Amino acid sequence: MLNPTYDDFTKLSTPDAESAFQQEVHTEGYAGFRRLLDGLTEAIKAAMDMDIESLEHALEKSGRLFQEPVIFSPSYARVWQELHATLASKKYVLQTIPLSDRAGEWQVIMDNPGAVQEVVCYPGLAFCDAAYLYAYFRPQLEKSEYIRLQKIVTLIQDLGSEG
Repeated sequence: MLNPTYDDFTKLSTPDAESAFQQEVHTEGYAGFRRLLDGLTEAIKAAMDMDIESLEHALEKSGRLFQEPVIFSPSYARVWQELHATLASKKYVLQTIPLSDRAGEWQVIMDNPGAVQEVVCYPGLAFCDAAYLYAYFRPQLEKSEYIRLQKIVTLIQDLGSEG
């Protein structure tokens, strides 16, 4: 298996296959491990209700196969905790907002009313994208910061005229 991918990872069904995948990634180093992380991240972004359980298992398996991700990069010291926290936040969003309420335009807003900084807003999002952004940023909130995931019910939008 040259250049193992996340798709290869999802198909691992035996301890021997897991061991071979693990060895290939270790042999390839940073690039091989990065492909695995990118695949996991993309899967979390796209995940809907029925995908959460399999992603929880995939994160458990990836953490078991690569217990020390810091050997690939010092920036990966907490990568498993970060991905688990993101997935847990996405699971919370999916459990909280019923399927019947997900259509339409969404936005994510972050602010810290106790600090002098700009409000961050991600408008005009589909539910899946908004749910991922909420899930990604939620675990990183600092004291007094808040994050809001909200559906846009009424929208008036104008563009400036030329002239």
